[in-house]
Amino acid sequence: MAKRRRLQRHPGPKPKPKPNLRASGKDDATKKKEAPQPNKRRQTQTQQQHEEPTIPFDPNDRILLVGEADLSFAASIIQHHGCRNVTATVLEKNHAELTEKYPSADANIAVLVAERTKTDDSDSAAEPRQADAQQDDDDDQDDDDDSIQEEVHQVASAPPNNNNKLLYGIDATKLPSSVARPPHNRIVFNFPHVGGKSTDVNRQVRYNQELLVSFFGSALKALAPGGSIVVTLFEGEPYTLWNIRDLGRHAGLQVEKSFRFQARAYPGYKHARTLGVVRNRKGDVGGGWKGEERASRSYVLRRKGDVSEVKRKRPREDDSSDEDG
Repeated sequence: MAKRRRLQRHPGPKPKPKPNLRASGKDDATKKKEAPQPNKRRQTQTQQQHEEPTIPFDPNDRILLVGEADLSFAASIIQHHGCRNVTATVLEKNHAELTEKYPSADANIAVLVAERTKTDDSDSAAEPRQADAQQDDDDDQDDDDDSIQEEVHQVASAPPNNNNKLLYGIDATKLPSSVARPPHNRIVFNFPHVGGKSTDVNRQVRYNQELLVSFFGSALKALAPGGSIVVTLFEGEPYTLWNIRDLGRHAGLQVEKSFRFQARAYPGYKHARTLGVVRNRKGDVGGGWKGEERASRSYVLRRKGDVSEVKRKRPREDDSSDEDG
């Protein structure tokens, strides 16, 4: 009986050994490729932090600050930028109402008063006094000054080169003629907002547009020839929906340029909310609100004729600002 031949199975091709990626250097390359890319927003914020801040005023300018809330911006430009002719205004009707909303306001008021008394040779006390906003006015019915009372912090014997003061009860949309005379070289409104009138975005946009249009019309009466109005807003929606450039055109103004607002240029400045400080359930002032750290932009507006004149006199600046033609 014939023996069966046992079939021999031939092994298949041996698998190729895996290359030593570490030895070949490919492992590091792969790791680099798979490494997460840095956050673009963080890169942008870092670049902005190293940019030279733009300061839209000079120490000798006659400056009107509108809607100053806790007055930290006013205190900063006086203390750190040497401004000596600042009229800081708040909507709150008196000191008690202001400090109820912004407990830190007293420290900033002290800067305004101290800066006035520091160079005053006399020993007169810097006491607040009540002043009628219409005491120097003509019979101008359009200004509606009849019921406005302004509490003024100032020193009667202050030197002529130091005229900083604080006025209470000033509505940005109805600047009294006493504030407008003499006119100002710079009028600054940082972060205008009507507050929480509505949770509907479209209504909020409309309310804030109305606020700005009314402010522009009122501010023009207080703006010196060739002067500028500076408005600072947060970047992104809903603030971009306000269309500040179009609102300016509607009032006869034109955006000459815009630039990034950098809070670090104003030591001590803290963004204050329109509704006041944030309080917890116990009524204590809470933290967490850091509006000064949010991306913001300032818009410099001038009368349309003045923009053309400024551009003609100076070369085009090669910086981070953009001009509106």
